[in-house]
Amino acid sequence: MPVEIGMRGRAETAVTPDNTAQAAGSGLVPVFATPWMVALMERAAVNAVQSALAPGEGTVGTRLEVSHDAATPIGMRVWAEAEVTAVEGRKLTFAVAAFDEAGKIGGGAHQRAVIQTEKFLARVQAKLEK
Repeated sequence: MPVEIGMRGRAETAVTPDNTAQAAGSGLVPVFATPWMVALMERAAVNAVQSALAPGEGTVGTRLEVSHDAATPIGMRVWAEAEVTAVEGRKLTFAVAAFDEAGKIGGGAHQRAVIQTEKFLARVQAKLEK
């Protein structure tokens, strides 16, 4: 089954001291960190399409434009949702949003590229040989 517009994915976690802005070094307060929100959004996008990829294929993030609009305290549950909004060859575009138990905390757009995992890793490894 090919990747299609409308495919959706979700990823969820709880806010702990380990995924706060203090722990990530992205701020000084003990609230859910923006880098962790971004990672959750990316995981939701991966979850949206992984089952549609051929064996040996994967995706890598290439672009992300998001806002983090509300803080979430330690102890709350957070989740991200991603929906495929465009498929252009190997380029996939997603609408992404993140939520906590009180409502929406962020959103934006994300792009991923479909890769042949072995070829991709070989090209990356070749950087060490230069």
